[in-house]
Amino acid sequence: MNDLTTRQSEIFEFIKKEIEFNGYPPTRSEIAKVFGFKSPNAAEDHLKALKKKGVLNIVSGASRGISIVKEDLGIPVIGLVSAGGPILAQENIEKRIPSTQNILSHGVDFYLRVKGDSMIEAGILENDLIAVNKKAQIKKGSIVIARINDEVTVKTLKSISSDLVVLQPENSNYSNIEVNPKKENLSFEGTCVGLLRDFC
Repeated sequence: MNDLTTRQSEIFEFIKKEIEFNGYPPTRSEIAKVFGFKSPNAAEDHLKALKKKGVLNIVSGASRGISIVKEDLGIPVIGLVSAGGPILAQENIEKRIPSTQNILSHGVDFYLRVKGDSMIEAGILENDLIAVNKKAQIKKGSIVIARINDEVTVKTLKSISSDLVVLQPENSNYSNIEVNPKKENLSFEGTCVGLLRDFC
């Protein structure tokens, strides 16, 4: 973790446990006492080192002004979605991409790995990762991630009304998918806001 020394790791874990158990962090004096430092200044030096390594925040002038920097778990990459299961189910997550590496201007909630060639004329190829925003407006012309009954598909939203939704593949070899929301279960998991491709 951020190349912490053994002592720094011990102090960091102690602070985490104190916050989890008590609801607030220890003071410098308490840290000094637990680790046998001669003065709180030694504890302060370790806290500054932990801050420099990006795992702690310190508020100067506050005896308990210590907080843990939230870990960046990253944006999940979703593989094959099990029929009927939630798209973000743990078993669907292949890996995570650190959000600090996200170069897209829109918010990305997850990446979905593309299967098949139904969107090749939109430049979306098999195994591409499409970036999905769950809160972006679903509108005509958008590339959407739709769940029809138990199946998840990526298509262009051609038209939408209360009794007919038309999803258009971007491949002339495929026909449009027409769904009556009154007769079939239809929901939108999000909108495609970008794409990542591995050329290796």
